[in-house]
Amino acid sequence: MDTLTGYTIARALHVLAVVLWIGGVAFVTTILIPSLKQIPDIHDRLALFEKLEGKFAIQARITTVITFLTGLYLIDLMQIWGRFLQAEFWWMHMMVGVWLIFTLVLFVFEPWFLHAWFRKMALIDSKKTFKRLHIMHIVLLSVSLITIFGAMLGVHGFRF
Repeated sequence: MDTLTGYTIARALHVLAVVLWIGGVAFVTTILIPSLKQIPDIHDRLALFEKLEGKFAIQARITTVITFLTGLYLIDLMQIWGRFLQAEFWWMHMMVGVWLIFTLVLFVFEPWFLHAWFRKMALIDSKKTFKRLHIMHIVLLSVSLITIFGAMLGVHGFRF
């Protein structure tokens, strides 16, 4: 496979993975959590959240791994490591930062303690816990969308 073909496939896979990952976060943030907050029975609310979130977590784990591998490949192929030393490429720092936050949550925090802590807190005060969850998702989605917007402008030559 020539360099141009490898680049093109990697970039397409990178964008596809980000679309599935952040698109899923958008769905959870704007549709799922607000809908769950309207379910009156806390046990039903929690059970449905755990069932649906568990399915999305699998997709998110796969897409964050694909995003990492393709991103690393593209940076190395293009030899653009030096951009991480330049402030004008802030969006590259943000891409790594967003990826790192989600990766830590998906692969470390959630399996080790976050899932159990959330469940415990949701049974104690479901309304407050789901409100906090929603706020956290709004912040993460907002940062993700700012990053994507900046990255799309940046890769097309716009300088901030």
